[in-house]
Amino acid sequence: MDSLTQIVLGIATAELVAGKKLQNKTFLYGAMLGTIPDLDIVVGKFLSDVEGVAIHRGLSHSFLFFVFLSPALGFLISKIEKNKISFKSASLLALSCLVTHVLLDVFTSWGTQILWPLDYRFALKTIFVIDPLYTFPLLISLIFVWKNKDSLIRRKFVIRGLIISSSYLLITCILKLFAVHQFEKALQYQNIAHQELIVKPTAFNCILWNANVSTSKGYYLADYSLFDSQPIQFVFYSKNRELKKKLVNSYDFQQLKKISEGWFLVTEQNHRLYFNDLRFGLLNDSPENPQFAFSYQMIPMSDGIYWAKEVPKAKRDGKALLKKIFTRLKGN
Repeated sequence: MDSLTQIVLGIATAELVAGKKLQNKTFLYGAMLGTIPDLDIVVGKFLSDVEGVAIHRGLSHSFLFFVFLSPALGFLISKIEKNKISFKSASLLALSCLVTHVLLDVFTSWGTQILWPLDYRFALKTIFVIDPLYTFPLLISLIFVWKNKDSLIRRKFVIRGLIISSSYLLITCILKLFAVHQFEKALQYQNIAHQELIVKPTAFNCILWNANVSTSKGYYLADYSLFDSQPIQFVFYSKNRELKKKLVNSYDFQQLKKISEGWFLVTEQNHRLYFNDLRFGLLNDSPENPQFAFSYQMIPMSDGIYWAKEVPKAKRDGKALLKKIFTRLKGN
């Protein structure tokens, strides 16, 4: 999830675990601890585009890492807050904030290696990485916590915020199941034989859902709003196997293929090859010239070796996408 959400979740968790002992210092420690797993983004700045993406939500988001990190952080906090919190309580505080961070990330589409070094990313794909409807209840509850010194009242506000936010998470799971059913029904009605289907929410909402459908020849992409009254329309994209053959000897291509979990498309524009991650949707939906949210230009270096460079996204692309989503979620 985004940094603000992880900060407020970290503070809420810290308040539940150590609010009585640390009072408003839970805001400091909760914010810091809730941010630590995402410091892998900083490390990624010193790596190539592909390597930076590959390590994100890997080791730094694993339970194994937390087993060793929590006591170290607990020791530091207990030393800084002498006579206020014990080493054991401080370690529990650190562990709780770290674990809630990655458990929330599991609900997003990116995938999280909570069982690293096992090479598997858990992703429920029920919530976008930024969702105000999850964040605001926690944020509002923390405003009341900051203004109160009574530990019981503070605890009540935090619990209420967590109940509302967690209930929203549950609702997104139910809505996803409903959206999956609608896509499956549409595929059956339109006689589209498929191998795999993934469904995930669009940006900032749980009303409009995207589907990626894998077939032997290519992919069908579609969206569905809970307010739709017309049938779901699937747009087909060929797998372009001939283009993929040009990249098989490229290390970056193999890494991106692994990161995308097989959901990718290789396209060619102006004699340039692009690797497109299908999991995060399109900036435009033109079958002739599609522009994907996560795209990498494959730059030739030597015989069969290509270097991947992420295609930068302009502000106007984001604005156009948000406008498209807002219009589309109202129904077709």
